Amino acid sequence: MEKVYDKPVNKTNPNLRRNNTMKKLFAILFAVAFIFGCLAMTACGKTEESLDAAYTKYLNQYKQTDGSLPTLTVAMSPDFPPMEFVDTAKKGQDQYVGFDVILANYLAKELGMNVEIKPMSFDACLIAVQTGNATLGISGFSWTPERAENYLISDWYKAGENESNQVIITTKANEGKFTTAESLKGAKIGAQGTSLQEQLVKDTFGESQLVSFQDLNTGIEALMLGKVDAFAVAKGNGDAFVSKNPEKLVASGFEFDVAEKYKNNVVLLNKNDAELLEKVNAALAKAKAANIYESWYEACQIYSKIKTADDLGYDDDGNKIVK
Repeated sequence: MEKVYDKPVNKTNPNLRRNNTMKKLFAILFAVAFIFGCLAMTACGKTEESLDAAYTKYLNQYKQTDGSLPTLTVAMSPDFPPMEFVDTAKKGQDQYVGFDVILANYLAKELGMNVEIKPMSFDACLIAVQTGNATLGISGFSWTPERAENYLISDWYKAGENESNQVIITTKANEGKFTTAESLKGAKIGAQGTSLQEQLVKDTFGESQLVSFQDLNTGIEALMLGKVDAFAVAKGNGDAFVSKNPEKLVASGFEFDVAEKYKNNVVLLNKNDAELLEKVNAALAKAKAANIYESWYEACQIYSKIKTADDLGYDDDGNKIVK
């Protein structure tokens, strides 16, 4: 009797071989697609999760947790990414993030103090330091003659070239239109009140073209609504706004000619705090010697792109401005 199980099974059947080959090919393609899909999902997840990783690492190096330490109060307008902004996924003091927040924590640690960020509008920061309602003003301040008259000003610190360079951004509709000072003549140019950018607009184009805004976010919103033609900002700040609104905003291509003395940032102190100024300058010199500013800035540039990052406006009492 013939043993059926010894008989070869369709070894020479070309249709069966073709079907088996196709099955193997589909299996391989599916496996490759699955692997790449997993890698993409993992990469996206890691990117989102790691956007604030470098920032958190630097912040935690300086953040004080000893409640018995005295408090260093810092006036700040957190509407200026990547220097200072808000992470809406966080609460309390942790929601205020950015380069200047790292700096404030660094200075507090060097001084043996805890830090408290007091959020308020940019011009209110100036008043708070002058009246003693805040010990330091750290909010992307530049040196100006007026500030030199009314405050003690620290030695400079430099976040990066993107904060030293001052530019004009505009709307997509005006792309290519405002590339020179000549082309900007007659345009309505917005700037944050009492800022270096406001002074640059006055000096370059005259007060008649200037439209001042209490907080930066309101000004950018006005630009997108067509209430002003262009807006003066630090380059890093402008890059952040354009990145968030790529369908509405663009860099104009115009850059202000800025004197060297205006290019760096400073800390503002009350006129009566000469002893504290010496300690602040010593701490800034130490940070400069360690060459750590650039690393802080790069971490904050990355963090400012996180989906929960926002450049919220604040009134003089530290309340969020409702748009």
